[in-house]
Amino acid sequence: MQSKIRKMAECSMLVALATVLSVLKLVEMPYGGSITFASMLPIVIIAYRHGNGWGLTSALLYGVIQQLLGLNSLSYFTTWYSILAVILLDYVLAFTVLGFSGAFRKSVATQSHAMILGSLLVCVLRYVLHTVAGCTVWAGLSIPTEAALIYSIGYNATYMLPETIILLITAAYLGSMLDFRRNIPTRVHMAQGKRSSLVCRALSGLFAVVGVTVATVLIFPYMQDGKTGDFILHGLFAVNWVAVLITLAAAAISSLALWLAARKIDRAG
Repeated sequence: MQSKIRKMAECSMLVALATVLSVLKLVEMPYGGSITFASMLPIVIIAYRHGNGWGLTSALLYGVIQQLLGLNSLSYFTTWYSILAVILLDYVLAFTVLGFSGAFRKSVATQSHAMILGSLLVCVLRYVLHTVAGCTVWAGLSIPTEAALIYSIGYNATYMLPETIILLITAAYLGSMLDFRRNIPTRVHMAQGKRSSLVCRALSGLFAVVGVTVATVLIFPYMQDGKTGDFILHGLFAVNWVAVLITLAAAAISSLALWLAARKIDRAG
C-alpha cells in the first residue's frame, strides 16, 4: 500500500513537472505546436521506472491537462465531431501514447538505450497523430486544403523533430547519469573523461537543434498565406536570409567545436 502511494505521489510530481516544462516554450510555431525543453521526459521516466500501466495513466492525465491549457484551439471549430477529433488526435491520444515509452525497459539491458528507444517510439506515434489531425481536421484552417497531407507532414516535423532530438539527448544524458531502476534513483559512477565527453556531445546536438529550429521559425511563416492558409513558395523571397545564414553558421560552428572536443576527450581517455 505504501509503495503504491509513493508511486502515485512520484507520478503526480513528474506530471506536474512535465506540465511546467510544456508551458516554458523555447519556440512557439506560428500555426500551432511548440518546442520545449524536454517536457515529455518526466513521462518517459515514469513509464521506464514503473511500467506502461503507470506510464499510460500518467500520460493520459498529462494529455487532459494539455487539452485544458489549449482550450482556445477548439474555438476554430463549430461541429461536435471536429471538436472531438481535435481533442482526441491533438491532445488525449497524442500525449497518452507517451506512456508506451517504457516498452523497452525489460528487453534492452542498458538503461540509457532503453530510454532512447522508448522516447523515439512515442515521438513517432505522437507525430503521426498530429499529422493525421493536420491533414483532416485542420485542413482549410491552419493547414492548406491543397496537398494537406504533405503540408501537415512538413509542418508538424518542424517542431516534432527538434522536440524529439531534445528528448533523446536529455533521456540519454539522464539515463547514463542516474539509475532509475532503483526505488530512489541514484547517481551512476562514471569516469570524469566519459562524463565530460557525454556533456559535450549532448550540447553539440542541442546547438544543432536550436540552429535548425530558429532557422525554421524564421522561414516557415513566409510560406503560408495568413488569410487563406495557402502554401506560397514565392514567400521565400521575403525571408531574412542573412539572419537565417548567421543562425545556421553559428549553430554549426558551435556544434562542430563541441563534437571535436568530445572526440579529443575520448582519445585522451
